[in-house]
Amino acid sequence: MRAYNFNAGPAAIPLEVLERAQKELVNFNNTGMSVMELSHRSKDYEEVHNRANALLRELLGIPDTYEVLFLQGGASLQFSMIPMNFLQENKTAHYILSGSWSEKALKEAKAFGETRILASSKEENYSRIPTDYSLEDIKDGAYLHITSNNTIFGTQWNEYPTSPIPLIADMSSDILCKEIDVEKFSLIYAGAQKNLGPSGVTVVIVKKDFLETARPNVPTILKYSTHADNNSLYNTPPTFAIYMLSLVLEWVKEQGGVKAIQKVNEEKAGYIYSAIDESEGFYKAHATEDSRSLMNITFTLPNEELTKKFLQEAKERQFIGLAGHRSVGGCRASAYNAVPKESCLALANFMTEFKNKNS
Repeated sequence: MRAYNFNAGPAAIPLEVLERAQKELVNFNNTGMSVMELSHRSKDYEEVHNRANALLRELLGIPDTYEVLFLQGGASLQFSMIPMNFLQENKTAHYILSGSWSEKALKEAKAFGETRILASSKEENYSRIPTDYSLEDIKDGAYLHITSNNTIFGTQWNEYPTSPIPLIADMSSDILCKEIDVEKFSLIYAGAQKNLGPSGVTVVIVKKDFLETARPNVPTILKYSTHADNNSLYNTPPTFAIYMLSLVLEWVKEQGGVKAIQKVNEEKAGYIYSAIDESEGFYKAHATEDSRSLMNITFTLPNEELTKKFLQEAKERQFIGLAGHRSVGGCRASAYNAVPKESCLALANFMTEFKNKNS
């Protein structure tokens, strides 16, 4: 029996994808080699690379006016690359803070120029997505940065701002979980290790017009244009991670695409949120109802003793990765795309059973 994997990242990968990768591991496409052994300049790998690009474009409806890049360094490198490329002198980068990762992004930007916190829900321990801000006075800004989903706090943007300046989003933990309008954004970035596959590759979707505004005095490897001009093959890419990404994207397509995935995700999260809401206060959600995440469901129990007991009994039943982050405490269930509906239903049932025995 496979574990009920609720890890926050690296996270669950579809079983069908793992089984296919296992089957192809030592002899990919009759080459007599693993995909990990192929030259990144070979025809066999090039097909994998371009297939991943094409599938992502298809699934997200990415127009030809955007580049799709496969980079390394995780989302954390993007925290620096973005201001390094796009925070021009005499301009200000605006940040909406909704959790720890947006704080880290802001910290890196401060090293490259002027920044401003447009809004923040930090004083409420990031229990909601900020709404108390105006876009009227940012018209001369370099860009507006948001984090679409917050793994630690369990909050998610439901509607994105219509920004008068380039909108940039870190979508590491909710890309492909629901339909989005890519054209609202000038740049989207996402580490793969939650919804896209294993760790090792970072997807960047960037508008070509925005690329042209980049500063010229940036090291070659850290220029987005370098990777755009070379089909993300300027240096050796993380070939196995991109191969796994392509398999995950094929799986998403087979499920019916992002629209179908979104419907399943809403059902999955609904099971667990219902267990919380119907517990008569035994479980309490960290996020306010209007900011609840489909991907990361955070909740607390009445006290630390019960929390430890809950986590121990959950572990004995093969529920893995449910401990909450120290910033919030309690528990966190990360129900990414590859987490089966059955896992979420099983967790909801266990939660109800535990509450009935311990309240």
